[in-house]
Amino acid sequence: MRKLKNKELNRLDVEAFKATDKTPLIVVLDNIRSLNNIGSVFRTSDAFVIEKIYLCGITATPPNKEIHKTALGATDSVDWEYVEDTLTLVEKLKKENVKVCAIEQAENSVKLQDFSVLPNQKYAIVMGNEVKGVQQEVINYSDFCIEIPQYGTKHSLNISVTTGIVLWDLFKKFKF
Repeated sequence: MRKLKNKELNRLDVEAFKATDKTPLIVVLDNIRSLNNIGSVFRTSDAFVIEKIYLCGITATPPNKEIHKTALGATDSVDWEYVEDTLTLVEKLKKENVKVCAIEQAENSVKLQDFSVLPNQKYAIVMGNEVKGVQQEVINYSDFCIEIPQYGTKHSLNISVTTGIVLWDLFKKFKF
């Protein structure tokens, strides 16, 4: 085996990325504090050709040097928008027939491996604050609450890790 060089990966340029069909997924960042986490979500969203990222509440927006460190240019490829209030955005998305999925540990949550996507249905995943998680009022208004099963001693995963796991799982369910 030989490690591939970057030029051998045949990646899209920004214009081709913007023109390509997107995975019918939207990422909603609900009051994310860490600029590194935000940048990482952009980079992961680029990898799986996610439709859009909404940055809500205290979540910082590009251009930002600290976001750029981990996004590595994905803030130019992935469509994004700032919305002040997460609940207002969720209400708008639901009116547009987007199924809203809070990613949170909650009563009656669906385990990620058991969650099925419907063809021709767009989904939004809401990722919560590093300490407080997804706001309860947003959970109350969501169509689903999806949980990644965890078996160790810690209560949660880092938001960027969680986003990567969820996006990969949902991407596979849409594409394969």
